Amino acid sequence: MKFDHILGGIIGAFIGMLLLYIATKRRSARREETLSAQLDVERREAQTLLVKATEEECEQEIRDLRRSKLKRAEADVADEARRILLAAMQRITSQPMNDATATVVNLPSDEMKGRIIGREGRNIRTFEHATGTTLMIDETPDSVLISCFNPVRREIARIALEALLRDGRIHPSSIEDEVVKAEEEMHANIIDLGEGALRKLRLHDVHPEVVTLLGKLHYRLSNNQNTLAHSVEVANLCALIASEIGLDPTIAKRAGLFHDLGKAADEEYEDSHAIVGAKIIKQHGEDARVVNAAAAHHQEVPAESAYAGLVMVADALSAVRPGARASSVDGFIQRVRSIEEIASALPGVSEAYAVKAGREVRVIVEPNAVSDEEARQLAHTIRQRIEEQLNYPGSIEITVIREQRYSETAL
Repeated sequence: MKFDHILGGIIGAFIGMLLLYIATKRRSARREETLSAQLDVERREAQTLLVKATEEECEQEIRDLRRSKLKRAEADVADEARRILLAAMQRITSQPMNDATATVVNLPSDEMKGRIIGREGRNIRTFEHATGTTLMIDETPDSVLISCFNPVRREIARIALEALLRDGRIHPSSIEDEVVKAEEEMHANIIDLGEGALRKLRLHDVHPEVVTLLGKLHYRLSNNQNTLAHSVEVANLCALIASEIGLDPTIAKRAGLFHDLGKAADEEYEDSHAIVGAKIIKQHGEDARVVNAAAAHHQEVPAESAYAGLVMVADALSAVRPGARASSVDGFIQRVRSIEEIASALPGVSEAYAVKAGREVRVIVEPNAVSDEEARQLAHTIRQRIEEQLNYPGSIEITVIREQRYSETAL
């Protein structure tokens, strides 16, 4: 009995321990399951965060690469454009500008003024009526001035008056005869000038009316720039640039030559010179690309081909070239001086130079007198003063240079 009691106690204890072990294992399994679930969640979250961070990093690298490629592409395009324009411009040889004082006629003596006026002013009235001009006779010694808005009429009057002065016989009938002769001579000169421009550019198949209008451009001045010479220069630039970029040089040359043709048209046309010129060359069978380039070179109509943009570029190059227009020479020099004076007048500035035909000013400051922050503010001040005090085409870049040098001598 005693043994059975002991055995029962051992078995009971063993069973208790077994149950405790089973319970402990279950709790451990549940804990492991809970921990595993938590770890799995954390693992998925970690993977998500890693993927997101990697995506952001890759996107930033792609943006940086794209920005770098775009900058490089823009720089390459700018370099190629500069190369093409410089190559074209360096091959152009421009003629000097026409004298803007072509309407002043010199007299052999002041006595001729009375003969030009005539008895009771009959001679001068006949001359002015026949030529459509006004003779201005004042106290200026040995000269008269022919005034008229129409440059062709003004030139006819000059030719007729010089012929009358050479002949010496000045009366109403001789004035009328000489004006007729001058008109015939003028017409022949206009044809020669138009044909000369075509020969110079090696162009053909141009309608006679267009040839006449080309010749008349010789007597039209835009800011004292001979319009025919300007048109020939634009035509050459267009052809040279077209050759560089794979366009037809002949089409480009014709577009450049005819772009200002409307300036020589009669008063009956009421549109702008670009539209009028385009209408005229269209009537005489010019290529549609040439017509559009002439009409669009002032952006009055949409450009339909690359030739329109080509004419705009060449027209701007010819017009803004320093010295191209006589009236701009004095203004150009004064503008450059004014830019330098504005910059030099500010405290801390040691030197100021206008470069790139007045499109950039470089300002050198005293490093001991001007800090980096003050140099930045100085550039802003110069920009404001230039905008307030000057009138200028395009833009002006201001560069402030603050240089600090340190040197030692090794013995």
